[in-house]
Amino acid sequence: MPTDKTRIEHDLLGDLEVPDSVYYGVHTLRAVENFPVTGTPIAQYPDLIGALAMIKQAAARANAELGLLPPPVADAIVAACREIRDGRLNDQFVVDVIQGGAGTSTNMNANEVIANRALEIMGAKRGEYKRLHPNEHVNMSQSTNDVYPTALKVATYAGIYRLVDAMAHLRAAFQRKSDEFRDVLKMGRTQLQDAVPMTLGQEFATYAVMLEEDEDRLKEAAQLIREINLGATAIGTGINAHPGYAALVCRHLAEISGIPVITAPNLIEATQDCGAFVQLSGVLKRVAVKLSKVCNDLRLLSSGPRAGFGEINLPARQAGSSIMPGKVNPVIPEVVNQIAFEVIGNDMTVSLAAEAGQLQLNAFEPIIAHSLFKSITHLRQGCYILADKCVDGITANKGRLEAIVRDSIGIATALNPFIGYANATEVAVEAHRTGRGVAELVLERGLMSEEELADVLRPDVLTHPRLFKARSEAFVQ
Repeated sequence: MPTDKTRIEHDLLGDLEVPDSVYYGVHTLRAVENFPVTGTPIAQYPDLIGALAMIKQAAARANAELGLLPPPVADAIVAACREIRDGRLNDQFVVDVIQGGAGTSTNMNANEVIANRALEIMGAKRGEYKRLHPNEHVNMSQSTNDVYPTALKVATYAGIYRLVDAMAHLRAAFQRKSDEFRDVLKMGRTQLQDAVPMTLGQEFATYAVMLEEDEDRLKEAAQLIREINLGATAIGTGINAHPGYAALVCRHLAEISGIPVITAPNLIEATQDCGAFVQLSGVLKRVAVKLSKVCNDLRLLSSGPRAGFGEINLPARQAGSSIMPGKVNPVIPEVVNQIAFEVIGNDMTVSLAAEAGQLQLNAFEPIIAHSLFKSITHLRQGCYILADKCVDGITANKGRLEAIVRDSIGIATALNPFIGYANATEVAVEAHRTGRGVAELVLERGLMSEEELADVLRPDVLTHPRLFKARSEAFVQ
């Protein structure tokens, strides 16, 4: 069978045939052979590819401005980077996302693709590295140890704000339901036992507030992500870089990316410290834990439809059983629960990888990158799915909610200021023992008049703070 033409490329291990149809080279090809781990190439994370291209473009500009890179070479590199940022060569980023070497294979994959595309732009052939070299020119003034973590930060910064947008979308869905259910009275519960009345609107407003809090926490984490170590080169000393390079490349990267990146005050510290990634991962875990709790509530409140809580109805999305006719499952909250479990596990992975760094470098940033990208992407998708396929379609079973409030002994708590804790306790115990209503027993014992009782049991009174007169007297409006 016919095969692609090949070109011979050389590295420290010797010569290797590289298919002439590809833009990557010998370093990338060896990485593909060495790391058949997940089957997920870095091309699956376009934000990372775009970030690498931005960094290489910024470096070419800075090196040209410093007189280190000939203008025709710099121009060709910049042009190739722009094409990559447009997504035209994503399929050439083929190394596995999990790899040894602290991300060197990812950096070299980028260097080779950019170099070979830049050579074509200059009218040369792929592999003619004497004219434009992946290491000598594309990687000038750089090391994987400052390129890779900077690329990860640029990529996650963009992802953070897309996640914030998704959370705001979900928050708005919960707020709409809060407004819709603002007058629907129900029983609140603590430890799964009847507590005191509230409205279904208050319950859904809580979910909106929980999300808004974490939108703010994510924005705070994004501020830490802005600090980069570009210009550190190998370990932070800036060896092989011009004294003015770090500040200049940071300025160019900020202009190209639109992200207000800043150079770390101590590049040696910044090259080995993964604290910003740990912080971000912790906030993503926080988001996941809260989302999972909300989904637990939705599944519990909709349980039934006859033998469970049955207070709300989730929109039916698919048949729930291959054996039980008519069964419908809460599949949307269930899938978001599973996303949350994954994110919580990813946080442990990030923590262990950050802790495992040694001396001047952390070699485990590829698994940190993989974990963060999965968490951000899956949480974002989960928010949209939960909002559009579940929350927007939720309805309330008002009749059942009213009956639960009417029959609940939790109403006795609302009567404490009027009949006293001891009387309220006796009424609650008898109501539970006999199955009779609390209001009925209060009237029977003469503890309150019908007018007083009706005033106290109004929904607006039951669900908000109020001022009271002396016990057993009328309620102060």
